[in-house]
Amino acid sequence: MTTKEIALKWGVSVTWVTVLCKKGRIEGAIREGNRWYIPEDAKKPEDKRSCKNAPAKARFRFIDLFAGVGGFHQAMRYLGGECVMAAEINEECKKTYRLNYHTEEKEIRGDVREIDPTTIAPFDVLCAGFPCQPFSKAGAQRGFQDKTRGNLFYTIMDILDAHPEVKFVILENVRNLADKTENWDIITSELTQRNFYITEEPIILSPSDFGIPQIRERVYILGIRKDIRNEKILSNGFIHKTDLQLEKHFKKCKMGDAWTILEDNVDDTYIISQEQEQMIYAWDEFRIGTGLKVIGFPVWIDSFGVGIDDDNEVFHSQGYDDMPSWKQNFLRHNRKLYLDNRAFIDDWVKKYDMFSKIKLYKKFEWNCGTDVTDIHDCLIQIRQSGIRAKRPTFYPSLVAIVNTPIIWDKNKKHFRKITPREAANLQSFHGGFKFQGTDATQYKQLGNSVNVRILKILGESLFALANNGWDGELDGKAH
Repeated sequence: MTTKEIALKWGVSVTWVTVLCKKGRIEGAIREGNRWYIPEDAKKPEDKRSCKNAPAKARFRFIDLFAGVGGFHQAMRYLGGECVMAAEINEECKKTYRLNYHTEEKEIRGDVREIDPTTIAPFDVLCAGFPCQPFSKAGAQRGFQDKTRGNLFYTIMDILDAHPEVKFVILENVRNLADKTENWDIITSELTQRNFYITEEPIILSPSDFGIPQIRERVYILGIRKDIRNEKILSNGFIHKTDLQLEKHFKKCKMGDAWTILEDNVDDTYIISQEQEQMIYAWDEFRIGTGLKVIGFPVWIDSFGVGIDDDNEVFHSQGYDDMPSWKQNFLRHNRKLYLDNRAFIDDWVKKYDMFSKIKLYKKFEWNCGTDVTDIHDCLIQIRQSGIRAKRPTFYPSLVAIVNTPIIWDKNKKHFRKITPREAANLQSFHGGFKFQGTDATQYKQLGNSVNVRILKILGESLFALANNGWDGELDGKAH
């Protein structure tokens, strides 16, 4: 019998039968070309996609792939969803996930590549912040050519193949995914083949677009199954950004918004080291002492040519001729800065013994223009590229490494790092969310996470595109 004939006999979908054949779960099934044939007396395999733990009150059911510590879970739960399966390979993330969702969560599985899609309970919404390394600027940017991580997108497609009942897809990835047309073409083609209308182009959003003080651009890919769409809104094969009506949620960040996420009574352990604080003050003294209200370029001590009179000697020692033009420009600016303020800088370098300092203390960036005059009113970062002072409008993107923003604590009269709880506020995690593990682990988990508020907005906007105000009921015919 054909897959269509056996599906009709068993009262299931053709896709489900095909997946069972591929998994070798139907005895006697054979493949000829692109078609499967099943003995007419074959026994129907047990459907392991149990719904028994899903509560009756759930508006919809979802799965949470590459779940991290549950940013998607928070957003979908807020919208009335029940998670029937989560997958996360990192053990520390799984511990945090269980700590927060054990009362609702049936199970948290591991490597998504080792999950049999036919064992996942029926669900309506597929959520996945699939690994970003193949597309990130921090990596080789091999995209779908990456056979270890890039192909995890196709694992998501395998799950969709086994679950034709799925109504919505919500995917998240790094901003860089949108930079290569071939990546987007593959995503569009694969989801369109599976009967989904998806966003016409990558939707690039940052928490700062919604008044949340963090710059963190990410790509969001939304899909709705063609047959449940509102045809009056979606008529030409795609979801347009205007269809989502996101603009009603937009809100600009303003000066001082960075302070809105801060907590009271922070532990003293978050105060930075005495040496770090000294270096911040040293560079502030430099800024004031040179009389520069605006420093429009990174200051590099090693490019000053301290004590050297001949410009050519300085440039030659720095390898000027072999530098890219942007770096040559910085070198010229730094040399002029030194010559214009030579007496002050010579004394300053000696006072703080700057040439004995580690490399990151020898560089400084003032990114506040004239909007900020007091170093205590800045956001500070101490990075491998130096000490950076920024306007208190929004924080730089939280990343999956320990590179924590620093603020002035008026109560403690010291500079301190923002806490994991404050970092969680930047990701819109609710106040009752529980973390465990070291601070370094928590910062990393939050740096890898998604912004909950953005997903709430996108989920609500996507669901509103369904026909007749989608009620969240599963399709009985699909499982």
